[in-house]
Amino acid sequence: MLLGAGLLLASAVATAATPIDENRPLDPDGRVEIENLKGRIDVQAWDRPEVRIEGSLGKGAEKLEIHGDRQRLSVRVKYPNRGGLGFLSGDNTEPTDLRLMVPLRADLEIDSVSATVDVRGVAPRELSVDSVSGDVSVIGAPGEASIDSVSGDLRLTINSHNVDVESVSGDVELRGRLDGDVAVETVSGQIDIAGHESSIRNLSGSSVSGDMTIATALASGGEMSLETVSGDVELRLPANLSANVHGESFSGDLELPGAKVDHARHGPGSSVRHRYGNGDGEISIETFSGDARLRLD
Repeated sequence: MLLGAGLLLASAVATAATPIDENRPLDPDGRVEIENLKGRIDVQAWDRPEVRIEGSLGKGAEKLEIHGDRQRLSVRVKYPNRGGLGFLSGDNTEPTDLRLMVPLRADLEIDSVSATVDVRGVAPRELSVDSVSGDVSVIGAPGEASIDSVSGDLRLTINSHNVDVESVSGDVELRGRLDGDVAVETVSGQIDIAGHESSIRNLSGSSVSGDMTIATALASGGEMSLETVSGDVELRLPANLSANVHGESFSGDLELPGAKVDHARHGPGSSVRHRYGNGDGEISIETFSGDARLRLD
């Protein structure tokens, strides 16, 4: 009995994750680079000139590497190297959870493979998140934001002048005050943009088979370019829209308020052009087989 209990205890100790409890100084406008392949990466802002790192190092991970100085700090979970492919090849390591508190305006660069990424309350000049299959959630006000994923879903509430989002099969939900340049691209993922109280200067949306739903406003002299192959497009803009709108489709339906759609005399194909208000801005919508419609609210 005692021997069995001892073996069970030893097994529990051997498989337990290693606690992480570290502090490093960082200038308020410094930079933090975070890398964790699997598990979680949670980042929140605070008003201290330092980085607090907590969490647990998963069984099988070699160590937590922390390098740098007050201007630039690197936090990286090191995994065993198996044939140069790391944890992607025959890996049986347990997930590592990282929780970081960072200065409010510190720049952030986050890389993961399957880790879930959650960023809250930050306001850096630059925010970069690169993920493969992990979901990404961001609430913040970066000057510039670049978010990339392959199959993970992206849930973003961002107040920013410059946003660039790319996904392959993951869905993209973008919210916030978006008053500059916005570029969103997917292959099969859905795109849902709602820029409340926003007047976007330049919006580029591209999808192969994913649908696009966009509700925002266009700044005076602004431009929008939306393209899909088989995905549908629904664009909702304010009733006082001032823009020239051009739509084309090979086999999809086009619908614009007060506009006449021209159909090709021979074979498929349709197009439409219409000016709203003074025509200050430019809007282009192109699809192959997807439907496209504009709504003025």
